[in-house]
Amino acid sequence: MPTDLKDSISSLPDSPGIYRYYNKVGELIYVGKAKSLKKRVGSYFNKQSQYNRKTEKLVSEIERIEFTIANSEFDALLLENNFIKQNQPKYNILLKDDKTFPYLCILKERFPRIIYTRKYIPKQGEYFGPYTSVVSMKAVLELVRQLYSIRTCSLPLSKENIEQKKFKVCLEFHIGNCKGPCEGLQEESQYLEEIAQARNILKGDLSVVENEFTRRMNVEAAAMEFEKAGVYKHKLDLLEKFQTKSLVVNPRLTNIDVVTITSTETEAFVNYLKIKEGSIIFSKNLEVKKKLDETDDEILSLVVQELRTTYHSDNPEVYTNLVLPVKSDEFENVVPQIGDKKKLVDLSLKNALYQKRDKEISKEEQKSKKNKVLHIMQENLRLVQYPKIIECFDNSNFQGTNPVASMVRFVDGKPDKRGYRHFNIKTVTGPDDFASMKEIVGRRYKRIMEEEGEYPQLIIVDGGKGQLSSACEALQELGLYGKIPIVGIAKRLEEIYYPEDPLPLLVSKKSQALLLIQRIRDEAHRFAITFHRLKRSKNTFVTEIEDIPGIGKKTADKLLAHFKSVKKIKEASVEELTQLVGENIALKLKEFKAES
Repeated sequence: MPTDLKDSISSLPDSPGIYRYYNKVGELIYVGKAKSLKKRVGSYFNKQSQYNRKTEKLVSEIERIEFTIANSEFDALLLENNFIKQNQPKYNILLKDDKTFPYLCILKERFPRIIYTRKYIPKQGEYFGPYTSVVSMKAVLELVRQLYSIRTCSLPLSKENIEQKKFKVCLEFHIGNCKGPCEGLQEESQYLEEIAQARNILKGDLSVVENEFTRRMNVEAAAMEFEKAGVYKHKLDLLEKFQTKSLVVNPRLTNIDVVTITSTETEAFVNYLKIKEGSIIFSKNLEVKKKLDETDDEILSLVVQELRTTYHSDNPEVYTNLVLPVKSDEFENVVPQIGDKKKLVDLSLKNALYQKRDKEISKEEQKSKKNKVLHIMQENLRLVQYPKIIECFDNSNFQGTNPVASMVRFVDGKPDKRGYRHFNIKTVTGPDDFASMKEIVGRRYKRIMEEEGEYPQLIIVDGGKGQLSSACEALQELGLYGKIPIVGIAKRLEEIYYPEDPLPLLVSKKSQALLLIQRIRDEAHRFAITFHRLKRSKNTFVTEIEDIPGIGKKTADKLLAHFKSVKKIKEASVEELTQLVGENIALKLKEFKAES
C-alpha cells in the first residue's frame, strides 16, 4: 500500500461519516458510509478482508481517500445517497429509472383547478401521487369530479374579470358539473371548501370524506330534505365502490411505506408500496445491479431513502422484510411478524419474487434461443459435439502486399472478442492464400497444444476447397485432423464444404445455423480487413519516410515503436521528434509532413 494511503487511513477519525475513493486520474470511483470511518476504510486494506475479486479491483485503483464526518450513521446514509446520485461512481450501485409517473396537482390560482401532469414543479401547486398508471390516476380524478363541482376550464378568473362579465358559463354548468364561478355564481369560499374536501381524496384520506358526506346526509334527512340527502347517499355509494376496488388490508393501516428485497449473486429486486387507509396508492419495482457483492440489508437501506425522496413520501413508518442496518430519524422501521402488517410485507415480497422469477425466466429463454440455433447447427452440420466454441479464419492481402490473417472466436453463439487474433504471415512470400491459411491454422493450434488451452468444437475456413484443404494439412501435421470438425464456406454461392467431400452440404438458405455461420465469416473478414488497412498504412508511411535522405528503416521503426501510430507521428511537435531522433531528422520530418 502506498505511504500516502497509509497516512490517510491512520489519520481517519473514529466517527460516523462517508469516505470517497479516487483513482489516479482524480475520478471518484466509490462512495461509502461508515459508523466508524477509521475501522471501515481500514478493513478494505486488510488482506484477510479481500474475499472477492471485485473488491480487490476497487482497492487496486484507489490513489486518494477523502472523507466527510456526519453527526450520525443516518446522516451519513443521506450524504452517501446524495454523492452517489450526483457523481454516479462506477463501483456503487446506481438506481436508474428514467420513467416519469403522472401526478395530480391542485394549481395555485384563484378558483384552483385540478390537473394531471408528469412534471413535478412544486411552485406550480400542490402535488399528489405519483400514480403507477394513467388509468388509476384518471380513476381518482373522475371520482373527485363526480363528488365535487371543480372547474375544468383554464379561464383567468380574477376578481376584475368576473366583475367585468368577461366570461359566460359553458356546457359544464348546464349539465351540473360546474357551479359557474366564471360569472360569479359561486362564492370563492364555497369553491375552496370543495377543494379542501377534494384534497382529502387526493391524499387518500377517504374516511374523512365519508364522515363528512354521512353527516350532511343525516342533516338533510333530519330536515326532511330527502332529495338533497339522496345526492349525498349517491356520493357515498360512489366512494364505497371506489374504496372496495382499491382496499387491500385493514383500512386502519395508513401512511405506510412497504419496501422488500430479494436477490441473486449479481442483482437485487426491490418492490415499493405506498399504503393509505389500507389501499395501495403507488407501487414500483426496481432492479439493482450489485457492484461489490453488497448485502441485501445494505442495498435496502440505500434504496428506502432513495425511494422516499424520489416519490415524495413522508410516511412515519416503513415496513420491510429485513431490519435496516441504519436507524432513521425520519421514520420508524418495522419488520412485521403477524397480522395485516405481515400481509402487506408478504404482498410486496411476492411482487419482488415475481420480478426475480421473471428475470430468471427471461435469461433462460434467451439462453435457450441461443442454444436452439447451435443445436440446429449441430444437426445441419452433423456434428458429434455441441458447437459451444467456434473459430473462423480469414486472410487478406492487397495486390500481393502486406498479407495478414485473422481469427474470430464465438462462444455460445456470441462474439468472444478477447479470443480474437491477428496474424502476420511469416513463412509465405507473395499472394498465396492457400499457404497463408495453412500457416495461421497451424500456428493457432500448435500454440493451444503447447499451452494446453481449450479447442473449439468447430473450425470454419472462409474460402472454398483450396483454403479448406490447406487448413486440413495443418491439422494433419499436428495430429488433430479428424479430432476437430472443420468446414469451409465458399463465398460466391454460400455453400458449406466438408474435407474430402466433392459436393457441398445441403443446408437451407433460410436456416438459422447458416445465417450464424455467415455472420461469423463476415466478422472474421471485417477483422482481417481492418488489420490489413492498418498495416498497409503503416508500411506506406515507413516506405515514404525511408525515401527521405538521411533516414533509414531503423529510424522509421524507432518512430513507430515510440509513437505507436502513424497519426501520432504526424501530430508530434518538432521538440518531441528532436528528443527521439535529433534536430536534423526532426526538421526533415516536419518538411515531409507539411508536403504530405
